[in-house]
Formats: sequence, structure tokens, C-alpha cells
Amino acid sequence: MSALQLFDLRGRRAIVTGGSRGLGQAMAEALASAGAEVALTARDAASLHETLDRIGAAGGKARGFSLDVLDTEAIGDVIATAAEALGGLDILVNNAGYEEIRPSLEVDDALWERIVSTNLKGAFFCAQAAARVMAKQKRGAIVNLCSLTSYVGVPTAVPYGSSKSGLLGMTRALAVEWAPLGIRVNALAPGYFRTAMTDVFYQDAGWQEAMLAKIPQRRFGRMEDLSGALLFLASDASAYVTGQCIPVDGGFLASI
Repeated sequence: MSALQLFDLRGRRAIVTGGSRGLGQAMAEALASAGAEVALTARDAASLHETLDRIGAAGGKARGFSLDVLDTEAIGDVIATAAEALGGLDILVNNAGYEEIRPSLEVDDALWERIVSTNLKGAFFCAQAAARVMAKQKRGAIVNLCSLTSYVGVPTAVPYGSSKSGLLGMTRALAVEWAPLGIRVNALAPGYFRTAMTDVFYQDAGWQEAMLAKIPQRRFGRMEDLSGALLFLASDASAYVTGQCIPVDGGFLASI
């Protein structure tokens, strides 16, 4: 098999949570462009139309499902239904997430619960449901979406950083436990990408200037910057890689 063939996802089946916009949309398109058939989930299935249309227009195959990862009782059924519709499951991208900036002294139980349950608890039960399908096939790749806050402290983002630090630990623990099942578990840690969730920061020119000064490549991430790393972790190109997290950050972490 040639090196390029290792990245070929033709015949593979993938689920991407939070696939309606931003990073989830970009990653779903990347998987489809490499040949995978993709199932997308979002709280509101109608919000997936744009992503589905974009994938279809590019010649890919995709379908949408309604899933709120806060509803842990529903996760198993939705993942199983999506996998059945795909005819199996080879890849899960745990992307669904939530963030809200708030000073730590003002964080209440409701905010903590929403952020940590969405980003960590929801991701675990999605991974668990996917692994039940993958274990029967004796192969699968799970890619969790960590963050720079998995590694560094960010003021006013304590619940988010806590959830993403926990997700990094979960990635490593599941990788070790599920390796005998043929399931690899890895993660990506995107740096500064402008999305609907983070747009409030980018509206501040002073913040942009200060952040760019900290990024060695002196630019923010573009959606396509995640594609190569994702395809590596989702494909046979990383067949002997598990329990790892790849920062996609323009050199930010390396510089501190």
C-alpha cells in the first residue's frame, strides 16, 4: 500500500457530532472528501442542512441525525441508529462542545454542568456507544476535540478548561483500555480558530493583535488547517498511534 493510500477513507463510515457549523462542518467535509460516508449530528437536525448540502455538492455522501449530547440516555440509541444507517462505524469525531466565558467567582452550578456535561460527559458516552459498534468489527478510530486549555490555564474559562483537560485524560485512558479491541483513541487540540462560538473574541482588535503576537506563525487557524491532522488520525496512516493529542496551533504551545 502506498503512503497516499493509507489516507484513503473510501468505504469507511464516520459520525461527526456537532457537525452543523465551524470546526465540525469543516471536519465532516474533510472526511467526506477522503471518501468516507458521514453521519452528522446536532441538537437541531435542521441546522445540518448547510453541511449536508456542501458535502453533497462536492460529490460526497452524508446524512443528518438529531442529538443533544446532554441527553445521555439518548446517545446510545442515536449512535446505534446512525451506525446502522451507515452499515457500520469506523470513525467517530467527538466535536460537540460548548463554551461561555465567565469570571470564576461568577460561575454557578448551571453553567458548570452545561459546559462539563457537554464537553466531557457527552463525549464519553458518544465514545462508549461508538466503541460498542466498533468492538464487534474489531477496528475503529475515535478522535476527540481537545483544546489548548487541555494544556494551559486560561482565565475566565475554568469550566471549559476543566472539561477539555478531562477529555485529554479520557482520551489516554480509553486508548489503553480499548487497544485490545482494535479501537484507537486520539485527539486534536485546535489553537485559535474563528468560529461562531469564539467570534466574540475576534471582534476585539486589541485581543487579535495580542494573540497573534503569541502565535509563531503569526496567523489564526483556517478551517482547512485541521483536515490533514484529522485524516491522519482517522485513517490507516495512524494505525500504530493511539492515546495521543496533536495540537494544531501554529506553534503556540511550543513557544511557551
